Amino acid sequence: MAELHIHRFGPSTGPVVLALHGLTGHGARWRRLADDHLPDVRILAPDLRGHGRSPGVPPWDFETLVDDLVALLRAETSEPVVVLGHSFGGATAVHLAHRHPELVRALVLLDPAIGLEPDRMLHIANSMLAHPDYPDVAAARFDKLETSWSELDPAVLEEELAEHLVPTADGRVGWRVTMPAIISFWGQIARDFVLPPRDTPTALVQATKVSPPLVSPAFRAALTAHLGDRITVREFDCDHMVAQARPAETAALVRGVL
Repeated sequence: MAELHIHRFGPSTGPVVLALHGLTGHGARWRRLADDHLPDVRILAPDLRGHGRSPGVPPWDFETLVDDLVALLRAETSEPVVVLGHSFGGATAVHLAHRHPELVRALVLLDPAIGLEPDRMLHIANSMLAHPDYPDVAAARFDKLETSWSELDPAVLEEELAEHLVPTADGRVGWRVTMPAIISFWGQIARDFVLPPRDTPTALVQATKVSPPLVSPAFRAALTAHLGDRITVREFDCDHMVAQARPAETAALVRGVL
């Protein structure tokens, strides 16, 4: 188990929301949601293994990520928590609930990336290996704007660049991640999906501007059938960065399960 770097928001006591970022992300991405929309909620937002300021040592799989989070939760609280997960963090949240239902009070899944096509994940991993960093900050900014960050407040992107972009070799810059771990985690997303226990209150958000979708039809159908009246499904008219693009709506979902 790795001792994760944790970003803490809100009061030091009260019910816990465990907020899990997406692949290549970091826990500080939750700051604006926490400060502006959930200031009264205790939020723990770790940098997952291989991300941000957390260790990057192997193994790199869902089981190890879950073990890291179990250690964190048992050190921080004696009560089950709400788990808010975006993308790869949403997949990790589902694996946590699947393996340790006693620790999870409810799930809020923002465009979770789980059980996706192996060929698609191989293409993404190969693209990242071919272009692991950028010649300068301007190129990194352009890359974000060309993907799912163009609809966000420009200040959010500047905060991301300041927090998460670090020097690499030969004057270049790259994200503060352990690249071998990131490549391995793309393979984890291609694993068969698991489901949380049937009595887990769950909110599922699909970002409708993501094409092809990251919420696979198979996972959405299986989760909906499995949870029945315990699931709320929402479609947000935004791109993949759901919490940044629709913070008020995201906060309302969190309060709904709290």
